[in-house]
Amino acid sequence: MEILATLDETQRLTFIKILAKLTAVDGHIDEIEKDFVSDLAIRYGIPSSRMAEIWQETSVDELAKEAEKINNRRAALLLVKEMCMLAHADDELSDEEVFLIGRIGEAMGVSPQKVQDISNWVIERLIWLERGRLIFEEVSPK
Repeated sequence: MEILATLDETQRLTFIKILAKLTAVDGHIDEIEKDFVSDLAIRYGIPSSRMAEIWQETSVDELAKEAEKINNRRAALLLVKEMCMLAHADDELSDEEVFLIGRIGEAMGVSPQKVQDISNWVIERLIWLERGRLIFEEVSPK
């Protein structure tokens, strides 16, 4: 995530706001999700004075407009990846999550095919990790 350090504060805030929106799109934010997003914001230099902005209700269209300002291709791809990872974390991918990921990707110039490729890669990674836990007889973190 070093690429985030190359973004300006407004772009970093947008990155984090989008992840926060993704945690809330299903109508429920649990403490683990909230802590994850808040910790990420702190790690990437979002001042505490701007933390309320992260959780402020924002429409998908407003976020997409903000996402257009993320003009660093690597950051855009990283955001799509992080969104996919977060969306798949609870093993339930909702239509709202899919829509949000696609809309934000589109706003940043990431093609639907590239978004799908990233999503498939994330799923394959999760399957691979779970398979490793089974092979090595490790206790699942869930």
